[in-house]
Amino acid sequence: MDVKARGLRGRDFLSMSDITLSELDQLLDRADELKRDHRAGRLRQSLRGKGVGLIFRKPSTRTRLSFEMGVFLLGGHSAVLNPSEMQLGRGETVEDTGRVLSRYLDALMIRTFEQEEAERLAHGAEIPVINGLTDLEHPCQVLADLQTVRERFGGLQGIKLAYLGDGNNVANSLLLGCALAGMDISVACPPGSEPDEGILKRARGLARGRCKVEVTADPRRAVKGSHVLYTDVWVSMGQSKTAGYRRKMRPYQLNDELLSAALPEAVAMHCLPAHRGEEITDEVLDGERSAVWDQAENRMYAQMALMESLMG
Repeated sequence: MDVKARGLRGRDFLSMSDITLSELDQLLDRADELKRDHRAGRLRQSLRGKGVGLIFRKPSTRTRLSFEMGVFLLGGHSAVLNPSEMQLGRGETVEDTGRVLSRYLDALMIRTFEQEEAERLAHGAEIPVINGLTDLEHPCQVLADLQTVRERFGGLQGIKLAYLGDGNNVANSLLLGCALAGMDISVACPPGSEPDEGILKRARGLARGRCKVEVTADPRRAVKGSHVLYTDVWVSMGQSKTAGYRRKMRPYQLNDELLSAALPEAVAMHCLPAHRGEEITDEVLDGERSAVWDQAENRMYAQMALMESLMG
């Protein structure tokens, strides 16, 4: 079987750098097709008889519901696993948990803190493991983001995305995803809040001169010529920051002033949940140029395409 027909069968998806450009295109094409089919009332059974385990060390709204409904719509079954109710909570190693769950399930998704835990689970498991979010990356979110950008602009190459705020897991995965897709990306954040250095180096390697990858402290520099203005919460789940940190972040708020400094056709994006009036204003989030709600919906379709491909 050739690589194109085989898709990502049997592989793990822990980082945006785990796939190639052609594989990204295939996933996004399939996500678009699944979205059209679902809206037309055509249900698929491509995961019939398949089971997907969903491990949550962090609370979730979008990740849990989009995965559960995605598996259901494809005819499969999902099992939500709380680590405190598993042997993980009693000292069983992550690797052994992966080995055991592989005997019951066809894929695993984990939403956790350390990237290392997702990697250890994948090392022990004999089935595909999906990174549903770690402190380092959020690749499933970025698959949906790229699907949304393609919907709005008809393609990805030649598009510029400006990310504003804390250089967190979403910023890290956007750097890799945009570089892979051939999109320019400018990450604007205050000194000391930059994205991961290793991720930035990897993104520049993926870009290979096809697109620009930059980090700046100047939000206006970032948004100039941008098609997409993207932001996320200033304080990620499980972290605590001072009031002084929030004051330092104020110039990076996604508001009408910054949106007007971008291209006239520029859209606003946010991976949610949003702290209204902090990293984004109500006017932008609810405005005509907001792509946020399409972005949230596309989480389900992008993940459906991913699970189909990983489970063959």
